[in-house]
Amino acid sequence: MPDSIAAGLRLAPEALTRTFSPEQFGFTTTEDLEPFRGILGQERAVEALQFGVAMPRPGYNVYVMGEPGTGRFSFVKRYLKAEAKRMRTPSDWVYVNNFEEPREPRALELPPGTASEFIADIGVLIDNLMATFPAAFEHPAYQQKKSAIDRAFNQRYDRALELIERLALERNVALYRDSSNVAFTPMRDGKALDEAEFAQLPEAERERFHADIAELEDRLNQELASLPQWRRESSNQLRQLNEETITLALQPLLAPLSEKYAENAGVCAYLQAMQVNLLKTVVDQLAEVEKVDVQTRKLLEEQYSPCLVVGHHASGGAPVVFEPHPTYDNLFGRIEYSSDQGALYTSYRQLRPGALHRANGGYLVVEAEKLLGEPFVWDALKRALHAGKLKMESPLGELGRIATVTLTPQVIPLQVKVVIIGSRQLYYALQDHDPDFQEMFRVLVDFDEEIPLSEDSLEQFAQLLKTRTSEEGMAPLSAGAVARLATYSARLAEHQQRLSARIGDLFQLVSEADFIRQLAHDQVTDAGHIERALKAKATRTGRVSARILDDMLAGIILIDTEGAAVGKCNGLTVLEVGDSAFGVPARISATVYPGNSGIVDIEREVSLGQPIHSKGVMILTGYLGSRYAQEFPLAISASIALEQSYGYVDGDSASLGEVCTLISALSRTPLKQCFAITGSINQFGEVQAVGGVNEKIEGFFRLCEARGLTGEQGVIIPRANVANLMLDDRVVQAVRKGQFNVYAVRHVDEALSLLVGREVGVADARGRFPAGSVNALVVERLREIAELDMDEDEKGAAKEVNIKGAAVAAGATKDA
Repeated sequence: MPDSIAAGLRLAPEALTRTFSPEQFGFTTTEDLEPFRGILGQERAVEALQFGVAMPRPGYNVYVMGEPGTGRFSFVKRYLKAEAKRMRTPSDWVYVNNFEEPREPRALELPPGTASEFIADIGVLIDNLMATFPAAFEHPAYQQKKSAIDRAFNQRYDRALELIERLALERNVALYRDSSNVAFTPMRDGKALDEAEFAQLPEAERERFHADIAELEDRLNQELASLPQWRRESSNQLRQLNEETITLALQPLLAPLSEKYAENAGVCAYLQAMQVNLLKTVVDQLAEVEKVDVQTRKLLEEQYSPCLVVGHHASGGAPVVFEPHPTYDNLFGRIEYSSDQGALYTSYRQLRPGALHRANGGYLVVEAEKLLGEPFVWDALKRALHAGKLKMESPLGELGRIATVTLTPQVIPLQVKVVIIGSRQLYYALQDHDPDFQEMFRVLVDFDEEIPLSEDSLEQFAQLLKTRTSEEGMAPLSAGAVARLATYSARLAEHQQRLSARIGDLFQLVSEADFIRQLAHDQVTDAGHIERALKAKATRTGRVSARILDDMLAGIILIDTEGAAVGKCNGLTVLEVGDSAFGVPARISATVYPGNSGIVDIEREVSLGQPIHSKGVMILTGYLGSRYAQEFPLAISASIALEQSYGYVDGDSASLGEVCTLISALSRTPLKQCFAITGSINQFGEVQAVGGVNEKIEGFFRLCEARGLTGEQGVIIPRANVANLMLDDRVVQAVRKGQFNVYAVRHVDEALSLLVGREVGVADARGRFPAGSVNALVVERLREIAELDMDEDEKGAAKEVNIKGAAVAAGATKDA
């Protein structure tokens, strides 16, 4: 191939990368810059987030999508906190005892910032109760009234016994009584008789005593028949006295609370219910105790002290809550249980709020992958958002898995805007498979992976680095360091006119460079520290690529970088191992032989070729047929393989190398092995852009450099990929010295001309190629194979005719 054509395809060193110089920045170090508080180059995402946050209607929850490291998470939290400060602070909530049905605690809404005060007020009330009771029952007035009630009862009882005692004395019978019994004993001469003395009496006298005592017992029963009624009346009087005493004692304790919370109907209703319940509690727990202790206070707290659900600072604005572990309990709260001798029990005081309680009235931020990875959570969240109610329950309750008594707390109104941060793949999967998702998450905030490069974005880039280094307490960056970071960012973006939005990767490099600066005891991080950090990372993650390079140099992996061969060329692949990606040359081979199998993709046949790779091979078939087989059928058998590839192969970037290898095999024209080639083609032979072009070029360059650069070696890439070139400085310097070359092609013929070293032939108006050209040789070979196939068909048809003729003749002979 003439040098003029090769020179036209060869790229100049200036086209292989875009470098930034310190002179582009108007500062010496980042210490001279103002901080940057926005987000770099994400105007679309910022506008969408502003709309989603401001939109008050239901269903306008937000899904933030993009790749990790683009700053989406930190910006969302920063923006939400700024907006939340200007919003109204939501109400506080507490759960209180439902005295009528303890299994259904009631929720009380309180003005923002007052929940803790209300709980403290109830605590003071409990202290006052313990100070008031049982002291109120020891008051002389109470004791006097209680004694009067007891005395009235005893007087009735005593009058009844005195009457019976007079009747008994008239009949010489003595009445004896103790605390629980009343008994009658015969007397003689004013002295009670014992059993022996009574037995010596005449029988008639004994019978008289028996009759008298029986009559007295009957009369006693008649007189004491009203004793239970007297006891009830006395008990009622005592209970009424206790209630009056308790009510009078409670009135000065509860009156200030009732007055303080008079405008809150829920609190007033709770205080009234508490007062009613206290009548029983004081009698049962405080009236008879000799000394009020810690246990007594605990019992009172378990009945009356509110359980805090959420409390806010009065002027704190709306809450912004990020839940890093969105389990069901962490989001919706849980009901805890205590054990007593093996039995589980719970109360309203054991209700534990979740992130939705804390975020109610504000914003909840969760990560999509974690949210969807937890059982029951996604459906429960949709139910809560749809109903606008926050219900605290165990997710196993509906499945019948709860084997103990549980609670059913009163639901709380829910007004929250949920912000989910996740990947693009998950967003589209939810769109396709969950019909509720579109109705509930109507705002998409899409963070771009790349930032258009301009003077403004470059200045903001430097300001962002200033902000990060200041926040992390790192040393300032020199202008040279910022320039090197801008070059690295463009490399991450794989584009000369863009910066990468993966700010996280950039900050990681800055942190590592700052560590190197500390070890060197330097005051400012400069470009040298950045370079050493990049090399250190390459060394840490470069074991696999180094091992592959060693295998190539040792001849274990067969890759030629000199000479020429038929049906072989060097393709380029990219391997991703962990957080590193590197280019690896791979031999592409093709064989051709007569037959009707078509082009066989060996990778696909053994299920190693993924769909896009198989598509590239099928497009290759279309290109061959349309280019070379217009006058005869494309009837060949060919096989293509990516040699020494033992894993899955995807992507169509090898199709340009595959078609060149196949044309070489058809035309029996050797291809130069000093080249490696990458590119995708369409059915018209036009070369299309591919990914990972920088890693691919550098992968082949490392091999050539290790074997020795000759000046003939080079890489052929699509012309459309020139804007993506951000090559390592070693490659650029080798090209500048004429030791290595990078060629950009638009058509298969241009790549083929470089590989064979001469013109491959251009078709004339009739579609014919110049005699002896590579393309003409391809046509001739395909024609030969097609004619061979036709000859085989004709021979087969003639043989079939002969067989039929012989059969007819045999039949005629038989008939004769």
